[in-house]
Amino acid sequence: MYVELVVECAVHFTDLLLCYIPSSWTCLKAMAEPIRALCDELIKAVNVMMEAESSQTYRLEALKFIEEFKEKSPLCVECGLQLAEISQTAVVRHFGLQILEHVVKFKWNDMAPQEKLQLKNSTMGLLSDGTHPILQEECHVKDALSRIVVEMIKREWPQHWPDMLKEMEALTAMGDTQTELVMLVLLRLAEDVITFQTLPTQRRRDIQHTLTQNMDSIFTFLLGILQLHVNEYKKMKCIAGQELKAKAHWRVGVSALNTLAGYIDWVALVHITNDNCHLLEILCLLLSEPELQLEAAECLLIAISRKGKLEERKPFMVLFDEVAMNYILSAAQSAGGAALCNQSSGGIVERRYTFLKRLCQVLCALGSQICSLVGSDIEVQVPVNLDKYMEALFAFTTHPSQFLKSSTQMTWGNLFRHEILSKDPVVGQMAIKYLRAARINLVKTGFPSKNDCPGCEFSRVDFDSDEDFNCSFNSFKAQQGEAVRLACKIVPFEAFQIAKEWVQYQICTPIGTGNTTSVQWDAMTFFTESVFGQLFKILEKEKIPIDEGMELLQMVVHYETRDPLILSCVLTIISTLFPFVIHQPHFLPQVLFKIFPSITFELVEECKAHRSRAVKNLRRHACSSIIRICRDYSDFMLPCFDMMYEHVKRLFSNELLLTQMEKCALMEALILISNQFKDYNKQKAFLKEIMAPVTAQWLSEEMKSVLLDPVNFLAYVGADQVISDADTEDQMGINRSRVSFCVNTILGVVKRARWPANPVEAKAGGFVVSTTSDGAPIYRNPCAEHLQALLPNLFALIRTQNSLFLPENTNRLSKTFTRVYDIMDMEKNFALGIPQPLLDACDSSAYRNIAERMQGFFSSLYDNCFHVLGNAGPCMQQDFYAIEGLAEQIVGSAFTHLDSVPDHRLRPLVRLFMKQLVMSCPRDYYDSLLNPLLGPLFTYLLQRLNFRWQIVNQRTSLCGQGYVALLYRRRRPLSNCDSG
Repeated sequence: MYVELVVECAVHFTDLLLCYIPSSWTCLKAMAEPIRALCDELIKAVNVMMEAESSQTYRLEALKFIEEFKEKSPLCVECGLQLAEISQTAVVRHFGLQILEHVVKFKWNDMAPQEKLQLKNSTMGLLSDGTHPILQEECHVKDALSRIVVEMIKREWPQHWPDMLKEMEALTAMGDTQTELVMLVLLRLAEDVITFQTLPTQRRRDIQHTLTQNMDSIFTFLLGILQLHVNEYKKMKCIAGQELKAKAHWRVGVSALNTLAGYIDWVALVHITNDNCHLLEILCLLLSEPELQLEAAECLLIAISRKGKLEERKPFMVLFDEVAMNYILSAAQSAGGAALCNQSSGGIVERRYTFLKRLCQVLCALGSQICSLVGSDIEVQVPVNLDKYMEALFAFTTHPSQFLKSSTQMTWGNLFRHEILSKDPVVGQMAIKYLRAARINLVKTGFPSKNDCPGCEFSRVDFDSDEDFNCSFNSFKAQQGEAVRLACKIVPFEAFQIAKEWVQYQICTPIGTGNTTSVQWDAMTFFTESVFGQLFKILEKEKIPIDEGMELLQMVVHYETRDPLILSCVLTIISTLFPFVIHQPHFLPQVLFKIFPSITFELVEECKAHRSRAVKNLRRHACSSIIRICRDYSDFMLPCFDMMYEHVKRLFSNELLLTQMEKCALMEALILISNQFKDYNKQKAFLKEIMAPVTAQWLSEEMKSVLLDPVNFLAYVGADQVISDADTEDQMGINRSRVSFCVNTILGVVKRARWPANPVEAKAGGFVVSTTSDGAPIYRNPCAEHLQALLPNLFALIRTQNSLFLPENTNRLSKTFTRVYDIMDMEKNFALGIPQPLLDACDSSAYRNIAERMQGFFSSLYDNCFHVLGNAGPCMQQDFYAIEGLAEQIVGSAFTHLDSVPDHRLRPLVRLFMKQLVMSCPRDYYDSLLNPLLGPLFTYLLQRLNFRWQIVNQRTSLCGQGYVALLYRRRRPLSNCDSG
């Protein structure tokens, strides 16, 4: 009842008061009692709003009363001043200050000059003696009071308040409380004028111009305040019993630093670097003060991150002087993880950790400045204390926090890449330390869900989940790999030794339980790949340590393990070290015999249908390694061709050993080596032999009937069958694999089969059939004749796939496979920029349900068909472009039923096929091939884009009607039209 009575009385009282209001300030004494009564009602209304037990209805009534008072009452100033008196509670005082701010914001222009002067004087009185001592006053009260002053400054300064800065300076002489308030006023003024720009353009220009004119005196004033109170703080904190005074001076120092941060971001650089960078020196000194270091670091970061002319930034090099750099180094080296732990809770001290982040950013910004200045036209020399700077940066690189380690990587890359700095002996020594530290940093530890290392505690502060951490670590890993490669250019032989030691250590270390060992192997593999991949590029042949490299390769080849993750790492190292084999060819068979067993790797307890993800990845990796070696060293692999071919034949003879994809990979490897036959007839005969099974299957009557008819195709792949049990054996999976195998084999041939790159060798081998009008040779591909026979069925398959999207064919899909034409989840995530979920490759199965397998089949088959057509031109050249009626065949297949093809299926048509066709088509075939294709395709795509644009416009125009439609639907049940 009390709350209801307060609100009711307040409402009636204000109605009565608004009927009789005196029109002159001279009647204030006569109105003292009514003003006091009105203030009492306002206080009651504020309490109603703030009390937890008040209902929503009474809160709204109280709010309405307050808002009507602020809008209509001419007694706002009197009531606001009375409510802001120091005797009131903090909530009431804050409300009174809000009333005064409202008056200045919305009624200032309607006030008489004398009223403005009285309000300004009253506000200045509040600044001087209207607040509690600095440590007792509430922060929101200080903020509200400073806002009133700033609002008056924005309207009166400098034209009608020329002495504002002097008055502010005079206030600081009255004590700590007033000094802090002045700092808040100057900070909010800079924010409103420069940062947020919350005032009209002309007023903003006037105030900014005046601030700029007075910036010398403002900075001198701010620096004086900062130094005075910092010195007093240091003095008082050492005296027993003076803790409160010390804290008061600390509070003013923090406020002064925050105010400086608001100006450093935009003032002319000369004010920051004035007096030999005295401001920056002060900030460096404050890095040693635990209570002030965070604010000092933020000011430093803003200052050093400033852009501008190089000659204006040259004074920043003063931070490399002995004193400043010693303070920075000392602060960085105290960044150990133990120093950040809260002794009572065991967690991270957030303020301390935030300071380290800012200091790390300061060092990175300083690194950007030195990289820009050294070697530029202004002739800045390499700093004498560069070693201390790099030691400070290195302290963050070795910190347990993943965020801090990641923040330094780009700076290391810039330093190692710099033309002058990279040649300095100090950088060379640090590159060695960096490489050794990278061996630890590349090990993926510190997940926020775990407690297995000190970094986990920091990760829980910086990352919301293991997926976030994993995404960040992958980015960090890529940046560190680049820095490692750059460091290898500086110290190649030391990098070789470090990588060699790590490989030897991992080989000699027993495999432990869990996935710890595999994580170590993965990090070592990435490091080794980065190092050796760079060494072969930068070192001359005579300087490459061949004997040591071969010794290391032999250790890797002879290493035995049944862990698929570690074995995959072994394959990567073998591929990385393979260039050493070129110098000792007799070792090649041993390398191949190490790789080939991984292609057919199985764990005893596994079956083909439920292989683990690690095993599948290992088998794919082995196939990729063979292809990579045969691609990059095909001439070197030629003597082993017969041995490899016989081995592949033996593998093919057992249907259970290899998947269709693995068979295609091995065929690609053989085709790559066969390119070194340099004999057209021999290579053609080999291609005919290796393609014979695919050709027979692809051209069979059974396959033709499947590829020509959508109904037969759906039945053949099993998309029209209802699967009630997810564990039921996929009877039609073998049919899908046959179709995929044929298309993938054709794709492998068109991608890999080529003529010799040397024109002389090509002509001698019978690959040149004629020359163009300008004398350029026209080549023939040994696979062209075989592929020409396969293209008609490929066109039929493409036409059938487009027909699958017709309504009569989509209706033939069983309920199990109704969504198999949808875009893949992986493609959705890629388009939306969503990282892939974190997977555990150790234990998780790579099993997908039958609907997912069917969806993957349709998606990959559609893409690969257009991959084949896109590569057919560069591969077959005139044998493809001169096919009779080629344009008609393409229109009759790839361009058929495009109206029914979903948007995401058009991407392969345009990007994989048409783009390649346009880029590779000879000019002689523009009229016969390109013109008949591009005209209809462009017309159709433009129509489709226009249709999509119309839909977007319709949806946009309907947004304005959304609320009306929503209200209308609430009045009646949803009809079919509504739900649609």
